[in-house]
Amino acid sequence: MIWSKGMLDGYEVWTGRTEVMEMAVVPELGSRVISLRNRKTGREWLVQPAGVLETNGYASSFGKRDGSGWDEMFPTINACRYAAYPWEGTELPDHGEVWSIPWKAHSEEEQLHCSAQGIRLPYQLRKTYSFPLEDTLRIDYAVHNPSPFPFSFLWAAHPLFQIDEGAEIIVPHELREIIVSYSANGRLGESGDIRKWPQPWEENPHFRLNRTASRLEASAEKFYFAGELPEGTASIYDPVAREGLRMMFPKEQVPYLAIWANYGGYQGQYHLALEPATGLLDDLSYAMHRQAAAEVPASGTYTWYLEISWINGRRTR
Repeated sequence: MIWSKGMLDGYEVWTGRTEVMEMAVVPELGSRVISLRNRKTGREWLVQPAGVLETNGYASSFGKRDGSGWDEMFPTINACRYAAYPWEGTELPDHGEVWSIPWKAHSEEEQLHCSAQGIRLPYQLRKTYSFPLEDTLRIDYAVHNPSPFPFSFLWAAHPLFQIDEGAEIIVPHELREIIVSYSANGRLGESGDIRKWPQPWEENPHFRLNRTASRLEASAEKFYFAGELPEGTASIYDPVAREGLRMMFPKEQVPYLAIWANYGGYQGQYHLALEPATGLLDDLSYAMHRQAAAEVPASGTYTWYLEISWINGRRTR
């Protein structure tokens, strides 16, 4: 049996398991994934909760919960107002709606199905977890729009990975520029500034964004790669342990990639997030005004997927 149901801190937890991979999700807490583990090496890839599992409730501040696990950011990341009729002016909460509301979940034929309904906008977000291979987790996503009007959204994965200094961040080699979304103390500049990847400053060749830094650096940055991706892939690789994790996704439906690199600069936390995204930068209204948001047609459905697989033994692109 791939899927089993248990309890933790009073919440229902679904665990999926193969010979080499294990993940656990808590539907009631925004369907947050609380564990993603390589059973062959024993490595836990997600930052673990600091205490008991808990929620601060709908539309609460995302920064007030502990920096652990993997949440879904939808239909925005930054709090903003929806920018088009008939929901123009509707306030959307910090990091979106779905991370802070309960989801429904059930297993069927070696799959786990999770779903949530929009609160301030009329949508249904569904995701289905499966293991097509022993070392691969696949998540199939679908947004259904039951309304007679097109619906724009921004989705991003938000997995907070446990890291060590010196891990490699591997992205398609054609990528050369990033757009700053957030930079603690302005180290990379202001939101919207463009910098070179992976070396933003020619005069400082030791400052490279494609290696994880020490917690003592006390920096925190969020940036997107400029433009649409040539290939839907991103990886993190630990050259000391000689193991890593690869993400793959369809670039036609998920054309953007962001990185959240928190090396002690935000709330003293230390983690890295690779964030495939359907929109550019963190604000849905910003993305809509620049035709850089995903759109579901009236009475339509928008689908995509995300696959996570292990890298074992050697570095690959």
